[in-house]
Amino acid sequence: MAKKYIILDTETTGLEVLQGHRVIEIGAVLMNDRKKSEEHFHTYLNPSRLIDEEASKVHGIMNEDLEDKPAFDEIAEEFLEFVDGSTLVIHNAAFDIGFLNNELKLASSKYPKLEDICEVEDSLAIAKDKFPGQRNSLDALANRFDISNYDRTFHGALLDANILADVYMMLTGGQSKFEFSSNSITTNNQNGNSKNGISKEGLELKLIKADKNDLDQHESRLLDIEKRNSIKTLGENYIEKSCNKICTESNWHSSYWRGENCII
Repeated sequence: MAKKYIILDTETTGLEVLQGHRVIEIGAVLMNDRKKSEEHFHTYLNPSRLIDEEASKVHGIMNEDLEDKPAFDEIAEEFLEFVDGSTLVIHNAAFDIGFLNNELKLASSKYPKLEDICEVEDSLAIAKDKFPGQRNSLDALANRFDISNYDRTFHGALLDANILADVYMMLTGGQSKFEFSSNSITTNNQNGNSKNGISKEGLELKLIKADKNDLDQHESRLLDIEKRNSIKTLGENYIEKSCNKICTESNWHSSYWRGENCII
């Protein structure tokens, strides 16, 4: 049986879990046979505390956006069921695992640590080994591998998980990207040929779609951002084009948000 891989990312209220910061968004994508499946886990969370201003500049999530969202303990069982027995692929895994283990501990003493029920692979460690001395942020790796079909306005957990899946494929297998598919489209290598030698020419690739709830939440958040900041976001067409999630492209903020090495 093929190993169950889940590509995961979180957004949080701030940098330090020891300062009481909390998880406010979880995005995770299931990978089957080295292809992203349509099965994913995504939720926003009410952290019962304020979000740091600098954090909001990165992910665009405001305190009022989370007022009606569930607390972590309300989704903990569903989350654990989704990830149980998998290999979690996370960029700078210590950050996300630390925050998620803290949420599990706060929710109930009966919940295990993630590393007790999952294997964990840190894509940042893989990247540093493959490209020593170079920038290995998620943005930098996506640029290095020419993964350019994701426009990024604000960082978001589900879209970052999708980008990381493409990056992880390149880091571990040298292929161009995972194909969004629930069918039998094969992955393509750097020469443009599939693993079984069939040309990718003429293949119609299918992008994964978030559900209506994801779309409605993001559209509402975009409208709030536009109103508060007098800016024009990319809007609904972009949401539908790239997995219906919004992220940011800001290496300065990314560097601030996950440390001086810009590892988000």
